[in-house]
Parts: sequence; C-alpha cells; structure tokens
Amino acid sequence: MDLVAFIGDDKENWGQVTGLINRGEWGKIFLIKNQNANTFPYHSKAELISVDSSKKLLELKKEISDKIKGKFSEFDAHLSIASGNGKEHMALISALLSLPVGIRLVAFTKNGVEMIN
Repeated sequence: MDLVAFIGDDKENWGQVTGLINRGEWGKIFLIKNQNANTFPYHSKAELISVDSSKKLLELKKEISDKIKGKFSEFDAHLSIASGNGKEHMALISALLSLPVGIRLVAFTKNGVEMIN
C-alpha cells in the first residue's frame, strides 16, 4: 500500500515520518511538503510534492488534489498527519477523499509501524 505524509514546519515531528518511511513496506511514498520545509531529509524512495500552505484552505486542497491525482497504485493509502497544522491536514484529507482514495491512519511507535484506526 502507498504512504502519504504531510511535512510541515514542525521539525520535531519529522522523525515520525522518517521512521514510517524507513520501517514500513510501501508501494509508493508521497511526501506533501509546504514550501518552508525545504530541509526535510530527502528520501530516494519518496516523491516530494511541494505546496503553498499560505493559500486559503480550498485553494490548498485543489493544489494538492491536482498534484496527486492519478498517482496512487491502489484505492486506499496509509496517511501520516504527524507533521503539519490543522489547515494542511484538512486540505490533504479532503483532497485524498475527493479523488477518491480511502485513508488508513498510520503512526511510527516504539512497536514499529502501527495502524491507528
């Protein structure tokens, strides 16, 4: 299954996403990052998709949707919203559901990669 994660300005949460990338078995990995998250360590397995988080919510949703449409290998994806803010999360979730792509929330814990829904 594919992994989708948002990368925001909150560098203290980037380790959560890095753990998911390194410890999970993913078909494809999509990292949606705001334009200020330029120092996130690049992963060769991941496709980085830059978005302008300063846009209004519906404009951000449309930008994300336009950039991820047709990229998924299955009908649902694992989603990490450990990084980013509420507006970014809402835009990403709304974009995925409108494609439509089902979402399964996932986190990296001391036990490894775990589903949280």
